[in-house]
Amino acid sequence: MKGLYFLPLTVFTLLLGACATTVKPTYVSPTQYQSLNCQQLQSEYNRIQLYIENGVQTPKRTGVGLGVGLGGGWGRGGWGFGPSVSVNMGQSSNTKNTELSRVLGQQEAIVQAAQFKNCPIVIKKKAS
Repeated sequence: MKGLYFLPLTVFTLLLGACATTVKPTYVSPTQYQSLNCQQLQSEYNRIQLYIENGVQTPKRTGVGLGVGLGGGWGRGGWGFGPSVSVNMGQSSNTKNTELSRVLGQQEAIVQAAQFKNCPIVIKKKAS
């Protein structure tokens, strides 16, 4: 019976821990930073770090999509298949975690490019 008192606390702790996942960087190729010199690499790294510290904004993207395919359905003559065209217009937005993952990947790529060029990169950690 004593174990039942701890069950809600355990479940709450597990749920809270599941929500606090860390964002992992997405892969970004360091070759896109290959043409930058050491000072430019450090400047780009600092710019991204400032963006992260000030709060990552979710980019809003708008787009129009056109789809062509084969559709089926019920009509006057019964079941049938025919060509279908659909036009989609709308706005989608990425999550903050997606954007954070992307910029963290860019930072990793900058560090890798700097290591390849033997450039010292000063990595600033956020003060806690």
